[in-house]
Amino acid sequence: MSKKILVVDDSALMRRVICDIIDGDERFQVVARATNGVEALDLLRKNQYDAVVLDVNMPKMNGLQLLEELRKNKIPAKVMMASTDTREGAKTTLDALELGALDFIHKPDSAVDCRMGEFKNKLLDILEVVANSRPAVFAPVNRSQESRQTAEKVMDLARKFSKKTSGNKIVAIASSTGGPKALQSVIPRLPEGLDAPVLLVQHMPKGFTASLADRLNDLSQVKVKEAKEGEELQKGTVYVAMGGMHMNVNNSGGRCTIHYSDEPSREGVKPCANYMYESLSDSRFDEVVCVVMTGMGADGTEGIKNLEAKKKVHVISQDQESCVVYGMPKSVVNAGLSDQVVPLEQLAQEIALNIGVKA
Repeated sequence: MSKKILVVDDSALMRRVICDIIDGDERFQVVARATNGVEALDLLRKNQYDAVVLDVNMPKMNGLQLLEELRKNKIPAKVMMASTDTREGAKTTLDALELGALDFIHKPDSAVDCRMGEFKNKLLDILEVVANSRPAVFAPVNRSQESRQTAEKVMDLARKFSKKTSGNKIVAIASSTGGPKALQSVIPRLPEGLDAPVLLVQHMPKGFTASLADRLNDLSQVKVKEAKEGEELQKGTVYVAMGGMHMNVNNSGGRCTIHYSDEPSREGVKPCANYMYESLSDSRFDEVVCVVMTGMGADGTEGIKNLEAKKKVHVISQDQESCVVYGMPKSVVNAGLSDQVVPLEQLAQEIALNIGVKA
């Protein structure tokens, strides 16, 4: 049975083009259209859809305001953004993801370009993931105070278990669909004294990852930054992989530094976590704590498998119930690689307990 789709866009031409693309695929059927957020909110109060394709700039109520209303009224909806505002580096995109949108695509300015293969294929690929995902969890957007308190509790627990965390370790996190919001339940809860560097591959295009890093840094006790070519890894710092490149770790003269490579997409993504994991095979770290979070596909599985052949690893995967898309963690579990399966809210605690904190 075709998935039922709601398309929300104030441009009649764009609405028609997007609906034609969606209706041209037997997996989907556009069953409702709205020209602004007010109309869409009324439809979503009365009906359920498998996915919503949402514009940002609209009269009466824009896309972000609609997401706020859905969150406030606890109306479940699986939303993907399709807007000219979701272009490179747009703050609007991260705002939408925080408010509950599950993924996004940049809509070309021209309707002719919208009909081209690249946009069409990407729209349908993302729509399939969103339509088969879980609705976003409604939670306060600003949880910095709660996160600080949790980070302090996590630090206390890690200190008590410090004897069990000997050795030189590193944390390597992989996340995809649902990740930008889910990471706000993990990174801000990591204690300031975390005794290891943290690598993070979040599947995002070029231009978005610096904004993601800045936003996480504002919420966190650990330092969070977009990783730069050649910089040396430091404990207590989270290094976010740059979108559009593959992040690796180079080892030379006892130093571990960031190195970017420009190979083609792997597992359909760039950056790909498999490269990150495999690059740690010959590193100076005694153990790699691998964390695999919400996301489609199987990125991380092959990389961890190859890493495990050369290095001691401890794999923590996010559980199915707390994942927006249970793809990447499921792949790791099915491959027999996962040592722990835990809810999203406990990931930071388990990372700290496996790593320890500096005295």
